[in-house]
Amino acid sequence: MQIGILETGHAPDALRPELGDYSDLFERLLDGHGFSFRRYDVEAMAFPGGAEECDGWLVTGSRHGAYEDHPFIAPLEELIRVIHAKRMPLVGVCFGHQIIAQALGGRVEKFARGWSIGRQPYDFEGREIALNAWHQDQVTTLPEGARIVASNDFCAHAALAWGDHVFTVQPHPEFDARFIEGLATTRAIGVVPQEQIDHALAHLEKPVDADLLADRMARVLKRAA
Repeated sequence: MQIGILETGHAPDALRPELGDYSDLFERLLDGHGFSFRRYDVEAMAFPGGAEECDGWLVTGSRHGAYEDHPFIAPLEELIRVIHAKRMPLVGVCFGHQIIAQALGGRVEKFARGWSIGRQPYDFEGREIALNAWHQDQVTTLPEGARIVASNDFCAHAALAWGDHVFTVQPHPEFDARFIEGLATTRAIGVVPQEQIDHALAHLEKPVDADLLADRMARVLKRAA
């Protein structure tokens, strides 16, 4: 089955040659689940012809805010609403998590308590798991029909689901330790408080539960099979 990756941004230029773009990270994360992939650079306004062009959809992370005025935001929200209305499989990560919530009636804001970066624990339906985070924005008001799947003390709406066809997550299961290290030493300097950068770098070797999230994402996407 074919999954359309809606690219809402790209990995930093300094990291891309060695570690790949965001779509590469997702393809590696979901390797072995029987998917083929088609990429759409929606940030550059390259949209699919319709929701049926792929069997399921994945919305990536981005340096943009969902609430910002960019040309691709409104058509992406409309596509999300169509996919949801047709009950097609849809997964979103970080910005993808936020834009799906916003498109379906929720609210996204720059969080007053600042950033979350690096390895973080989450209560995932009663089970503690760890994932790599990299965000300042959050979903602050739930959309109608969404249920909370994961949270922690910093991020109340860390993962959401609508029925069994939409699943979104704020942290990044596709980011491994090398990618977090790359972000911490390039994009974070002068933006994220140094103590948070130091903490993220100090916990690079601790395990994360990316495989559990890959399995959850794959189960949602395979509803089309």
